[in-house]
Amino acid sequence: MRLIVAITGASGVIYGKRMLEVLRRKNVETHLVISKAGEKVIEHELDASKSDLKKLANYVYDMDDWSAPIVSGSFKTDGMVIIPCSMKTLAGIAHGYSDNIILRAADVTLKEKRKLIIVPRETPLSAIHLRNMLELAEENVTIVPAMPAYYHEPKGIDDLVDFVVGKVLDLLGIKHTLTKGWSNRTPK
Repeated sequence: MRLIVAITGASGVIYGKRMLEVLRRKNVETHLVISKAGEKVIEHELDASKSDLKKLANYVYDMDDWSAPIVSGSFKTDGMVIIPCSMKTLAGIAHGYSDNIILRAADVTLKEKRKLIIVPRETPLSAIHLRNMLELAEENVTIVPAMPAYYHEPKGIDDLVDFVVGKVLDLLGIKHTLTKGWSNRTPK
């Protein structure tokens, strides 16, 4: 499996880091792009750097590397995950505004009818945000808001992160043991 993973400037970069960790263990070929704002959020929220996350990916591209293979429809992938996805990135995708390679890769993913999953991380949501999400949902983009459930009785933040990442992995058809589904719940 070959996936494009993008990390943008929304809070919640821990989701992107965890996704990369799991995909690496699953031997999924990853093509990573981190936005400039994403780099700043990584430093702030993870006390880490872009280079720390680069180590988790097979290939890494700069935001303005228009020679990157991910900007071409002839480069076959199994899809793209933007985790977390800022409202700016979401709006750019919804309106075909491809001024960087994250937006262009998403545009290519859409036009080639490949799986595009976005994990928006914003609250509260404005009507503009919701309209942009509806626009994308109507284009078969899967929207997985970073809203963990609690039925799996999380013991800490890592369990909440794993719930959201597990949902994305489920949608990609990647088996995992990050969380137990409702049917696997043990009665008390």
